[in-house]
Amino acid sequence: MEQESNRKSFFNRIRGKGGSEEAEMSFIDHLEALRWHIVRSLLAVIIFGIVIFVNIDWIFENIIMGPTQENFVSYKALCTLGHKLGMGASLCLPPIHMKIQVTTVSGIFMSSISIGAMGGLMAAFPYLCWEIWRFVKPALKPGELKHTRGIIFWISFFFFLGAAFGYFMLAPFTFSFLYNYTMGTHQILEYKPTLSDYLDSIVDITFGAGVAFELPMASWLLARMGLLTPGFLRTYRKYAYVALLVIAAVITPSPDWGSQMVVCIPLILLYELSVIIAARVYKKREKAWKEWS
Repeated sequence: MEQESNRKSFFNRIRGKGGSEEAEMSFIDHLEALRWHIVRSLLAVIIFGIVIFVNIDWIFENIIMGPTQENFVSYKALCTLGHKLGMGASLCLPPIHMKIQVTTVSGIFMSSISIGAMGGLMAAFPYLCWEIWRFVKPALKPGELKHTRGIIFWISFFFFLGAAFGYFMLAPFTFSFLYNYTMGTHQILEYKPTLSDYLDSIVDITFGAGVAFELPMASWLLARMGLLTPGFLRTYRKYAYVALLVIAAVITPSPDWGSQMVVCIPLILLYELSVIIAARVYKKREKAWKEWS
């Protein structure tokens, strides 16, 4: 509490209340507080990483290699959905029989470290957001704090929702398409990706989708800052839809509309949610401005 009070005093002096010497001394204290936030965040990532490293065999076989297995839940669910919707086998992805190779002596061990590090980072994501929030909180006014209730929950929710979408939807489509894509004959080319290449791909897909699903929160923040308006999002909605359709067409393994819609619809809903959030924030800003005027 004392440390938080000191940081509140620091931010007040930065806003013009207090002498320069006192502000300089408080700035050192401020950096010290930041250091401890970083240390606690790193400890959380390390602890989760160690837990993952201890259970690396099960995690590698059932989670990391999950999207490459024929009995993966997404393959069954999509195929069943396609038949129920009368689309036949359009959503049934071609089977994958991927064999991973390791080309360096330390490849397996270093890959285990990478899995532990990235897994620890994702598992500790809510705590990392909470530490950032604790550091920024003293700089906010009471009115600003009122509008940020539950922000950690919603940031974590959209991140894990996006990570799940990337893992259960984008990863199967991507790996199925890339594995079954051919050039020439099978006698000439043999598909054997390296372990590091596969890990980079699944991390990029999962973590990237998690970050992409933060679009509603980014819209909320930019709208609160007055840098984004719902009118802007509505004006460029048609261009955004075209971009989302192109993205869906690239990552789906077949050119039929059904498989593309399965990927594109969640992205469109995410964009529309961003429009709604921006509109609500903009309306509150306009109301507050009128009351102040």
